[in-house]
Amino acid sequence: MPIQVNELPCQSGVIGVLTLDSPASLNALSEDMIDDMQAALDRWEQDPRVCLVLLDAAGERGFCAGGNIVALYQAISTGDVDTPQRFFSKEYRLIHHLHRFAKPVVGWAQRVVMGGGMGLLSACRYRLVTPDLMMAMPEISIGLFPDVGASWFLNRLPAGLGLFLGLTGARLNATDALRVGLADFAVVADRKAALLDQLQSQSWTGNVAGDDNRLHRLLNRLEGPAAAELPASRLADHEQRIAYLCRQGELPDIVDRLLSEAVDDDWWQASMANLRAGCPMTAWLVSEQLQRAQQMSLKDILTMELAMALNCCQRTDLPEGIRARLVERDQNPQWRDHSVRAVAPDAVAAHFMPPWAEGDCPLQLD
Repeated sequence: MPIQVNELPCQSGVIGVLTLDSPASLNALSEDMIDDMQAALDRWEQDPRVCLVLLDAAGERGFCAGGNIVALYQAISTGDVDTPQRFFSKEYRLIHHLHRFAKPVVGWAQRVVMGGGMGLLSACRYRLVTPDLMMAMPEISIGLFPDVGASWFLNRLPAGLGLFLGLTGARLNATDALRVGLADFAVVADRKAALLDQLQSQSWTGNVAGDDNRLHRLLNRLEGPAAAELPASRLADHEQRIAYLCRQGELPDIVDRLLSEAVDDDWWQASMANLRAGCPMTAWLVSEQLQRAQQMSLKDILTMELAMALNCCQRTDLPEGIRARLVERDQNPQWRDHSVRAVAPDAVAAHFMPPWAEGDCPLQLD
């Protein structure tokens, strides 16, 4: 099974454990995985014995590399419109449920956390990451956009950083993630069993506020990695530059400023290479989604992102990006627009138009 569902008894109360178990694919999310997670969460939310939930993943290579976009490509290529709608609706419903889950949820993330993995981790009450973390929202490389609630969590980063991460797919390490609030605790990879032992030694009451307070104190006492085990922040060297370059002006001017900035640094240059080769439409979608989402609720954000995702599935950039990056792997996507300046405003706006009849949104969030 791609999801392990376990219930661990404690001195009193029970811990629900959801383990992503498809390590060969870096635990990329499939529809079946989402269904199994949703079913377990629905059951545990109503079960008074279950006092908290741990979300983790099998394998050492990654927590979750995102959604199974090759399967998405196959559906798009055959004209199957039902599969993308079903997948994205279920994925966003799961993200919404995790954000609003009535009991504390702890996410334990190792190594690769990208796309849908960031959506899952960001929705957890407590976000634990290992020192070898590599976190990114790389959708600009395939012609999608930062989804799974990214309009929510990218807008809560320091000035200009959310836009920068969406435009460049820049990779953050554990120190970066802790620095900007995308993670809460650094943990030693082989200490997960010790954490579970400590959790199971507790007497959980089912009182959410009391259990959450106990859990918070326990996590703060958890043994973390030595300072030398954590990488130096790559982001720290560029935060002021990013804020200055991304904070004002029209998007094409921001992109031009980023690409023309002379920075002799491999992290910066890799980020600029992603932007330079990335999908021009995605750059506009990132900018627009972050602006629109500033005053939106999480529910409205996910509804907006669902419309965007389904519209991307009906256009050429997304299947072309997946083809070039992950199917034929020629790494030479032929984007619809040759530059950010060439993108028509009407084409951007069309991505935000719901492709369903009024009152008939397939997401159906509470």
